[in-house]
Amino acid sequence: MNRITELFGVKYPLIQGGMIWNSGWRLASAVSNAGGLGIIGAASMYPEVLREHVKKCQIATSKPFAVNIPMLYPNIEEHMETIISHKVPIVFTSAGNPKLWTQHLKAHGIKVVHVVSSVKFALKAQEAGVDAIVAEGFEAGGHNGREETTTLTLIPMVKAQLKVPLIAAGGIATGRGMLAAMVLGADGVQVGSRFAASIESSAHQAFKEIIVNAKEGDTTLTLKELAPVRLIKNKFYNDVAQLYKSSPTPDQLKELLGRARAKKGMFEGDLVEGELEIGQISALINDIKPAGQIVKDMITEFNEAKMALSQIENFDV
Repeated sequence: MNRITELFGVKYPLIQGGMIWNSGWRLASAVSNAGGLGIIGAASMYPEVLREHVKKCQIATSKPFAVNIPMLYPNIEEHMETIISHKVPIVFTSAGNPKLWTQHLKAHGIKVVHVVSSVKFALKAQEAGVDAIVAEGFEAGGHNGREETTTLTLIPMVKAQLKVPLIAAGGIATGRGMLAAMVLGADGVQVGSRFAASIESSAHQAFKEIIVNAKEGDTTLTLKELAPVRLIKNKFYNDVAQLYKSSPTPDQLKELLGRARAKKGMFEGDLVEGELEIGQISALINDIKPAGQIVKDMITEFNEAKMALSQIENFDV
């Protein structure tokens, strides 16, 4: 048992990312039932929708699961009330100050994890009293850090200064990637893009298929003036890139972005005008399969890769 499996009461230190428009109760319960930690992504949910997903997840699994709350979205107080009243055991917070809710949640017996993209914010989260930290590298999909620090460099830098358990995220979709992150110092991993392309993901089938068909270089980080986000290059992304040529103001970028752009792309399947958030690792994802099979395949590959490493000869010093 490692620090993450002990903290969360799960079989594997493998966490499914709480992705907007992808992470409903079906995905979360499937991952938890397979031995990982499933997460309901509350960013795309009104309060009544989150309540419905929490209730259905509790019916679908007896295992621990979590809810992800990005604090830049509305309805935070209602979401927190739902989490507390329905006794959700674990909350992942992100995109905001961890001091706002950490102690309140912990006072109700809830474990709190905060997502960061730099050493600076990892230390602030630890100071706020979180139980664990997700350090997410530049490779990740969706909202990202402005520093563009890659997972390969971020994890050992955060590990060197952290006391609480560390979860690596960004660019991890295989058992080998999981092992690499743990060799760098992580106690577990959070996986997003690979689970976005699962049967149980609540994303539109057309979005899942564009993930599978993505190639190296098909994603990029943009909209740093608002909230940095990694997108697949489509017409909407090209419109953003064209606007940047005129040195736009944040208000002009907001006007182009409009409302519900991510819902249009990922949930409704508009691959032209929608915002298609996915990580660089999408270039390594070649199929859509059940979430439980993803967990099984990653753990099998992790064990095989770990065994193979033990066969490598030592070098004299």
